[in-house]
Amino acid sequence: MPKTPKAFFQPVSAIEQPRFAGVPTFMRLPHLTELDAEFADVEMGLIGVPWDSGTTNRPGPRHGPRQLRDFSTMIRAMNAASGINPFQTVNCADLGDVGANPADIQDAMDQISSYYRMLKSQNITPMTAGGDHLVSLPVLRGLVGDAPVGMIHFDAHTDLFDSYFGGFKYTHGTPFRRAIEEGLLDPKRVMQIGIRGTAYNDDDVDWGRDQGVTIIRIEEFFERGIADVMAQAREIVGKDPTYCTFDIDFIDPAYAPGTGTPEIGGPNSFQAQQVVRELQGVNLIGCDLVEVSPPFDQTGGTGWLGVSIIFELMCVLAKAIEARRQ
Repeated sequence: MPKTPKAFFQPVSAIEQPRFAGVPTFMRLPHLTELDAEFADVEMGLIGVPWDSGTTNRPGPRHGPRQLRDFSTMIRAMNAASGINPFQTVNCADLGDVGANPADIQDAMDQISSYYRMLKSQNITPMTAGGDHLVSLPVLRGLVGDAPVGMIHFDAHTDLFDSYFGGFKYTHGTPFRRAIEEGLLDPKRVMQIGIRGTAYNDDDVDWGRDQGVTIIRIEEFFERGIADVMAQAREIVGKDPTYCTFDIDFIDPAYAPGTGTPEIGGPNSFQAQQVVRELQGVNLIGCDLVEVSPPFDQTGGTGWLGVSIIFELMCVLAKAIEARRQ
């Protein structure tokens, strides 16, 4: 049943307390666990998954959630472009981090799935900060019930490969192939946007398109324009439940160098905001932002951009939760 909290948690305003003061939480919201009575009132939970055991080359996204939390103290409450204040739309809280085993991929994925299954049982819609892109697979395992969901995927890579290193099935390059095979995603309701870069071969793209996945390469994205591409995305997923996953390497490394697999020729930071705002009206059941790797950007600019995109995702996610509540 939809929740109707009596009062919503509000971020601490920088007008009242300096941003550099206090214990950092996502958006300066209260930190709650299942042991807190207020946990039952949460509608949108912000969760960190500090885990990058699926990384195949440059590691570091395990440190992403901590940096994203710290930089989120810069976020103000209202989106001036859309007029949305997610904290006045739904009840939001920082639910902490999922304790994912860094030494055992299968155990870690079980831990993550179990946590998100619990969130679903509490009717809490998650906004997740990764972690590498393998994080999305156990999150989907926890959220998806009897019927597969749609997905809008912003990324430079399809993440539809079958295996790495002689047959290993679980890396940050394979999550959505596994999700389709496991019946978590309806491939005919999946759209991938921003795909680019050099390639090993066409196996991932060919397999995805054979299943019905719509793959928009960056050349088509720029030729058609954001409004047209995102109109197609909304049409493909329709009004049924949909997940959104945003890899920070969707954005050009000139703006987001702190990631494991950067690819030149991508959108700028404003275009990244625009594509997320075009998700308005999609029936989102959760979102994630992944692959922020602080060690590869000592300026912190990637982390600041990442948490700014999280805020944009929160805005459209809040409106989706509000629509289900009515």
